[in-house]
Amino acid sequence: MKIAAISDIHGNLGALEAVLADIERRGVTVTVNLGDIVSGPLQPNETAERLMALDMPTIAGNHDRQVLMHLPEKMGLSDRHAHERISEVQRAWLHSLAATLRLTEDVLLVHGTPSSDMVYWTETVTETGQRGATHDEVLERAGDARASLILCGHTHVPRSVLLDDGRLVVNPGSVGLQAYGSDQPLPHKSETLAPHARYAIVERTAAGWLVEHVAVPYDCEFAALLAERNGRPDWAHALRTGRMP
Repeated sequence: MKIAAISDIHGNLGALEAVLADIERRGVTVTVNLGDIVSGPLQPNETAERLMALDMPTIAGNHDRQVLMHLPEKMGLSDRHAHERISEVQRAWLHSLAATLRLTEDVLLVHGTPSSDMVYWTETVTETGQRGATHDEVLERAGDARASLILCGHTHVPRSVLLDDGRLVVNPGSVGLQAYGSDQPLPHKSETLAPHARYAIVERTAAGWLVEHVAVPYDCEFAALLAERNGRPDWAHALRTGRMP
């Protein structure tokens, strides 16, 4: 089995198309989507339409939930932009997505951790900022989730962690947004320091799961200009550089 894992598209249709084209030439068995699909100042409607037509195994992320459940006046700017532009059919599709999904008995899809779409799994936030999670931190957050491969997203940072018990946790990074700032659970920045769209290919071999983290160039300037037109210079800087202003 050869799996392409995509996550955190955030309405960036150009980045999604570049990743899908790269996946197409790789001979994968299945492509899976780990959520946070439409939220952002880019192309939420067009992104949802593209993904609905592909009908790939897909779960919801925290932003997909927030776009559906929060009152518009309580939403952040990214969620509100998507909320105002997606169609009722697309809204129903997002509503149909589960929080977790078992692709096979041995492969589990989650957005944050197996128990929460808001908790970082492969990263840890402290008073000094964000860093890669330690083995013990990843193990604690895994709980009793049973699968040899668990795919997660949410942090936007590509990372793979092999636990001592044999479980492999893989975060493919973000297709559509390579840097952001957040004040939860503490103020911090998440940055990949390059504008490339990210995804991962995970293949089962005789020796175990083989992971390839992939960085794909795309027309990030188009996305950045669109973000600027929609009043988000912070996104424009992140899209161009992979860094926060």
